[in-house]
Amino acid sequence: MSIRQAREVLRIEAEGILSLVDRVGQSFAEAVEMLLACQGRVVIAGIGKSGLVARKVVATLNSTGTPALFLHPVEALHGDLGMMASQDVLVAISNSGETDELNAILPPVKRLGSRIIALTGCPKSSLGRSADLVIDVGVAREACPLGLAPTASTTAALAMGDALAVCLLTRRGFKEEDFKARHPSGRLGERLAIRVSELMLTSDRMPLVGPETPMPEVVGEMDIKDLGHAVVVDEAGRLLGILTDGDLRRALREGRDIGLLKARDLMTAGPKTIAPGSLAADALQIMELHQITALPVLDGQGKVEGIIHLHDLLGRGSFNFRPLVREQGV
Repeated sequence: MSIRQAREVLRIEAEGILSLVDRVGQSFAEAVEMLLACQGRVVIAGIGKSGLVARKVVATLNSTGTPALFLHPVEALHGDLGMMASQDVLVAISNSGETDELNAILPPVKRLGSRIIALTGCPKSSLGRSADLVIDVGVAREACPLGLAPTASTTAALAMGDALAVCLLTRRGFKEEDFKARHPSGRLGERLAIRVSELMLTSDRMPLVGPETPMPEVVGEMDIKDLGHAVVVDEAGRLLGILTDGDLRRALREGRDIGLLKARDLMTAGPKTIAPGSLAADALQIMELHQITALPVLDGQGKVEGIIHLHDLLGRGSFNFRPLVREQGV
């Protein structure tokens, strides 16, 4: 039963992709030209499973020469739309084209002056009617036997995103050496194939402080461990937050008296984390996505086992990285 159903799922998803082939036409070609001419960044937005597809397309575009970023529609409605500029192009992904949160950002994006490309299974939907260009990624049916879980539709959208990325890299004259510049050498590939536990800093190499630790002591700990971060834990070693040298600089710019503050006053609660058994490549992906340079490593009980820094992933002394936005607090 399972073997037969698995084969049917793969058949349905393959048919969904193949059905797109004959629909690749003028609108696709115009979309490639629009993205190629984009003077800003390609901003890709989606909700739920479409959001996950959007994140993958962003990663593919960035690694193949097209600057891109992911925009969460809900966060966009609460300020993140400020990351967009008139020179950007928005690629909006929604199978139904009637996703309320996504459609709500379209009017302000248009007022901003940005162009909109829709990847949707319903070209005549609200999204399709609002877009400058529509690429039809509709499928006849989902692989889910209930017809509810996005399966074939997300596969089709992902494949179309890959088609855009490949056409763009070809038009840009993107070469093997350009790809290697974004994926430095085979040595990096080897490092990223191992587990976080093999690269993370542990025990006395970790900059650990308590929530009540005075900031002068926190600064001393960060200086001694030479990491630019301090991990804030409770008495049981469970993670409470993380504090960066960027937090210190902001506090100083705001005129706050560091000598009177404690770790809890400046830490970011609920920072991004990773498990020790995760691949180093997964850690790098999280850092790239959130533009941060370190991740606390937690066990199953939320206790800090270590911390992994970007330099430990890439090789200390070999790479230089400057975060584009606030560490962890974004």
